[in-house]
Amino acid sequence: MPYCPILSTLGFVLSPDGTQVLMTHRIGRRDDEQFGKYNGLGGRVERDEDVGAGMVREIREEAGIEVVRMQLRGTINWTGFGPSGQDWLGFIFLIAGFTGTPHERNDEGTLSWVARERLPELPMWEGDRLFLPLVFDADPRPFHGFMPYANGRPAGWSFSRF
Repeated sequence: MPYCPILSTLGFVLSPDGTQVLMTHRIGRRDDEQFGKYNGLGGRVERDEDVGAGMVREIREEAGIEVVRMQLRGTINWTGFGPSGQDWLGFIFLIAGFTGTPHERNDEGTLSWVARERLPELPMWEGDRLFLPLVFDADPRPFHGFMPYANGRPAGWSFSRF
């Protein structure tokens, strides 16, 4: 079977002092498969844009801020993800510079600044706990991960850096 993943972006916006991360608490729609979870900002890449432009657009749409500095931290190949068991290829960004003031909420839920060290305490996708340390570490090399899902849970995790 050909591999035809859904291309997506996931961005973690740092506060100006770098100690906090802007997170979405997904409580906007009860039918959201992420209902109740915290996540970064992002979404599907559209047909007429590159991955970076897709990330900038998603941050603008979801938080109302303009990205001025971001770094690709890695990619993740999620296979069998979500209730439909789809394959996703995610591009993970760290947004270290922006202008404007973030919205307090969007259609997906509320936005709030969370201390970086508190991220593991939040309700989130189980697999996010595996890759989040790589997003914020000091290694300048991007990571490239593989996280297959089975029965709604990660069935493995591996990554490389070069």
